[in-house]
Amino acid sequence: MQTLFNTIGIIGKPSDPSIAETLSVLYDYLKHKLYRVIVAQDSVQFIQDKAAETCALHNIGQHCDLVIAIGGDGTFLSVARAIATYDVPLIGINLGRLGFLVDISPNELPDKLHSILQGHYKEEKRYLLRTKIIRNGQVIHEETAVNEVAIHRWVTPSMIEIITKIDNIFLNSQRSDGLIISTPTGSTAYSLSAGGPILHPALNALVLVPLNPHTLSNRSIVIDDSAEIEISFCQTKQINALVTCDQIQIPEVLISDKILIKKDPKPIRILHPEGHDFFQILRNKLNWSSSYSTQSNVIKP
Repeated sequence: MQTLFNTIGIIGKPSDPSIAETLSVLYDYLKHKLYRVIVAQDSVQFIQDKAAETCALHNIGQHCDLVIAIGGDGTFLSVARAIATYDVPLIGINLGRLGFLVDISPNELPDKLHSILQGHYKEEKRYLLRTKIIRNGQVIHEETAVNEVAIHRWVTPSMIEIITKIDNIFLNSQRSDGLIISTPTGSTAYSLSAGGPILHPALNALVLVPLNPHTLSNRSIVIDDSAEIEISFCQTKQINALVTCDQIQIPEVLISDKILIKKDPKPIRILHPEGHDFFQILRNKLNWSSSYSTQSNVIKP
């Protein structure tokens, strides 16, 4: 497989000076290989080249045919949302902790990046969730999420009472601290911490995970990702709820509001090095089977 990337965007976590060395190495390598390189405006401070071409994060996908995010999964999520509408592939270089999405380490540069730029890669498509807050029949806020949409009780010691409908069919009502609606990508994030199942990224599915439900029989449920989810509240007194889309907060959601959640039709495209293995990532990040050798297929004593 051969491909050609002419213009490459670089985006790092602007509040983290530790990205400076990796970002500079990456920039110098790409310039040496005669690529046109555009650096996000809030990351250009880490580049020595004062003539470096820059662009705002929300526009960088318009000018590039490949984007590289440097940082952790949080940085990757922010970049993914920013470029999703442009159908631009994304590569992640991991300077964070877990790193389920950013799977190239700095010490693997430039070898793995060189292979990808030559067309030797595995491409994945990951879908986002689009959330709409409806008040008095009008959309008052709209946001996207790569990992999950979460509804939380906010500024109240009481549980919130949530009604969930799937494709306008009543699923259940629950008293809980909230509800997580997660994509397969997000199933290894907040959803996992709340006791939800891990979904393989290739599944066309979503998972609904209750947060500390009052009824212990209220469990996670996996549904088809083509469904539209409607969340409403059934409190008799006014309380506020907090909705988060990845790291983006939508505060002051009222009990009279409705929350509509549906898969966005445009996926993000992630490029992995050849040999990318989701199960190996799970073993490494979650410390599974540490005594098992895949080379000899035996349990180490």
